[in-house]
Amino acid sequence: MINLRKVEAKDKDLLFSINQKYLYEMTNFYEDEMDEHGNYSYGHFEEYFTDPRRIAYFIQDDEVLVGFAMLCPYSNIGQDPDYIMAEFTIFPSYRRKHFALDAARLILAKHPGNWEIKYNEKNPKAKKLWTMVTEPFHPQVVHLNDEETVFVFVNDGVR
Repeated sequence: MINLRKVEAKDKDLLFSINQKYLYEMTNFYEDEMDEHGNYSYGHFEEYFTDPRRIAYFIQDDEVLVGFAMLCPYSNIGQDPDYIMAEFTIFPSYRRKHFALDAARLILAKHPGNWEIKYNEKNPKAKKLWTMVTEPFHPQVVHLNDEETVFVFVNDGVR
């Protein structure tokens, strides 16, 4: 059964490590380069441990770590949302088990309010997931450019 565990300061190294693997996977869709230490830049990482408006969760199947999500309130389109899905992934070996759908719905249930979820059009699995997740909320679709789309919606907590 999928559950969320809030990332705490003691989990910082683990989150950094798995976020690096995620950022590497995202190079399939973005042209990010590694630094001289073999890491990918994530400019707001430290803020997840200092900014109370940023929240990170480990996604678990019972006690097994299967992914993570990072939320913030900082808009991609100049709005004033309560939450942005900044990062979200289920690790490759746990995909195709509906964990992503279950975790996304669990996150939304836990956080009603104004939302933005951005995805890259070159990532058809992300597009499919976020279309399914947001469909009940009738999102506004905003195309940032040819590659990035944002779903904007109100999660009234009544789904």
